[in-house]
Order: sequence, then C-alpha cells, then structure tokens
Amino acid sequence: MSTDTTYIAGVGITRFDKQPARSVKDLVRDAVTQALADAGCDAADLQAAYFATAGQGSIEGQHMVAGQIALKAMGIAGIPVTNVENACASSSTALNAAHLYVASGAGDICLAVGVDKLFSEDKARSFAVFDGAWDVHDAPAQMARLMALAPDVTPPPGFEEPGKRSVFMDIYASLARLHMKTFGTTQRQLAAVAAKNHMHSTRNPLAQFQYPMTIDEALAARPVSWPLTLPMCAPISDGAAAAIVCNARGLKRLQRARAVRLYASVLRTATDRPADRYDRHLCHLAALEAYERAGVGPQDMSLAEVHDATAFAEIQQTEALGFCAFGEGGPMAESGATSLGGRIPINVSGGLLSRGHPIGATGLAQVHEMVIQLRGEAGARQVEGARFAIAENGGGFNGVEEAVTCITLLGH
Repeated sequence: MSTDTTYIAGVGITRFDKQPARSVKDLVRDAVTQALADAGCDAADLQAAYFATAGQGSIEGQHMVAGQIALKAMGIAGIPVTNVENACASSSTALNAAHLYVASGAGDICLAVGVDKLFSEDKARSFAVFDGAWDVHDAPAQMARLMALAPDVTPPPGFEEPGKRSVFMDIYASLARLHMKTFGTTQRQLAAVAAKNHMHSTRNPLAQFQYPMTIDEALAARPVSWPLTLPMCAPISDGAAAAIVCNARGLKRLQRARAVRLYASVLRTATDRPADRYDRHLCHLAALEAYERAGVGPQDMSLAEVHDATAFAEIQQTEALGFCAFGEGGPMAESGATSLGGRIPINVSGGLLSRGHPIGATGLAQVHEMVIQLRGEAGARQVEGARFAIAENGGGFNGVEEAVTCITLLGH
C-alpha cells in the first residue's frame, strides 16, 4: 500500500572537523544513535537503511559493503542495507531512496545515513577522492573547454598560480569567471558569501570553523584558483549525519509531535545545455519540480541550505532556486539579504564553507539544519517563524554543471 506523505521523524549529526582519532564506525554510531533517540525509535524498528559514503573507498580501502560493516558494528543487521554513492550528493540521494521506500509502502520506517572521513596527512590522498567525480576519460579536454568559457576574464597583475588543490576548485573558478563575464559578478561578492557563512558558523557549535571573517580578510587570503581564495572554498572534513524517515503508518509508532514533513525530494542529472543557459541548469529545473510537487514557491521559503562547495556555488544556487533573477545572486549576497535576519537566510548552519564538507554526509547535514530550524530548536541561529525550508545538494561534474543534484523541501 503506497502513501504520498513522508516525514523526517528524527535527525542526528556529529561535529564536522578533522577527526583523525575517530573511525567511520564511531561517527556513524554517534549520528545514528542521535537520530534514533530523536525519533523515539529503536534500532529494531528500522526496516531498511540507505548508507552513503563517497570517499571511504579511496581513503580507507573500504570499497564495498561499507554500510553493512558500519551498521552491524552498532547492532543494526539483518535488514536490507543499500550503499549509495553520488559524489557530494550521496546522502541526499540516500534520503531520496529512503523517502521512496516508505512512500511506496515497501516499509514504514527507514534509516538514511551519510559519512566520510576525508582528512589525511597525505593531502594528495584527500584530493584524489575528488579526482574521480567527473569524466576521468575526458578530463584534459573537459578542463580545456572550461578554461575557454571566459578567457578574457583574467587575474590581476602579479597574480601567482597557487599550489596543489582539488580539481573542483579549478572547475568552480572557471564557472565563476563565466558568471563575472556574463553578469558582472565581482570577487568582492564572492568574499561576501564567505564572510557571511563564517559569521553564521560562529553560532553553530558543531561547525568546523568557529571564527568570524570580514569581506576584506576573505579577499586578502591565500589564492586557490582565481577568483577563489581559501575561505571561498570548502575545507576537507570528517563527519556523519543521519535521518529517520517514515510514512504516516510508521509515524504512529514514533514521536509524532517532532516530525517534519518531507514535501519533495527531487533527483536530477546533468544535460548538455549551453554554458550560458542558466535557465536550463539542472538545479533550477529540479527546484521548479520540487516547488510544484509541494504546491509552494521560492517566496514561501523561510530559509535555504545550498551546496556552497565554493562561494560562487552559493551565488549560482541562490539564482537557481529562484530567490533572485539570474545574474543577481552576487549583489543579493553583498546586500545582506541572505544573512540571518535577511529576506531569505541561506546557509545559516555555516554551509560547506564553514560548517565543513565531509562529502558523503553533506546532504543529510543540510536536512539536519532544516529540521531543527523548522522545529524552532536552532538556538542562536534560529530563523524566526520558519515554516518551509529547501536544500540543494549537488555532486560531481559533467559538461558545464553538476553531474547530479538533489533538491529537498521540508515544512510543517
């Protein structure tokens, strides 16, 4: 028997940081235990689990059955466990699968969990995780095409090419330069995003970075890939996040008063659109579908969590989600409209830039933030009167956009 209504009954999250002393099993146990307690759920109530990780194989060599191993270590065994990999969108994809599982009536209560330990003393090992998140057979030619998008937008005189970094910083930098060429977006507007998210993270005790930063400090920081400086790029992080997903039948066995409705979960992959056709960006199309399913629009959202792997990505997703016209994301960020207390607070958790980015856990971390905001439990970073929230979680790269995106829309 299928049901159209699904809920997030409980959430859990660890601190995001460099945590060399903690194992994947430790992080998973903490996040899942929290989520179970939050939902009033016993492990024995779970009928299935979707386990997301993107980097554990590269970092630890656990290339297969990662979910079965980590969950059995905490006593969750015997149920169907499906391992999910969708680059940085892995855990939002796990949530999407859990949502479809309970909505179909295949089961009533399901676990979605995401984890990654990306920190390594060998930086090349950490960066190698990202090297496989685009077409490895076409990498040189694809990078050449990206570099050709805005060849006349160049660094200032005296700019020195920085050292080793993730290939994704060069990808995002090329897209940022195209946006600068097309719309006049400035490096200062990118810095405004970084400064805002650092300010937000000072109110999040679980965030990786706990210090404020000014726009000028973000501009003056070490360059990574022009126009991006270090604070405009998400850090390497370790962490886990989890959610208990249920349908109406399952909710009767859990803490109903704390549940948040999952109005839409939309998964979409890249197309061969022209680079300057922002209206055909996969995140924009997925957001339009999510709004239609939920019967709401961008004007109804109280807050958003977006995939700010770089500061430019937040500007791009602000536009894609419909909070402003294409090309106006930079001025909107600089105006303060996306800050806590502004018209549409974005990444009040600190976002990937400052909360941290263990890629297999990021999507569910966004969901955790939305759930506590909608419950009114976010403390010093609470968005007053939050009723609807939307998250955009992108993963990998294909052509001129993310290889995959997942849009999650929650509300009362």
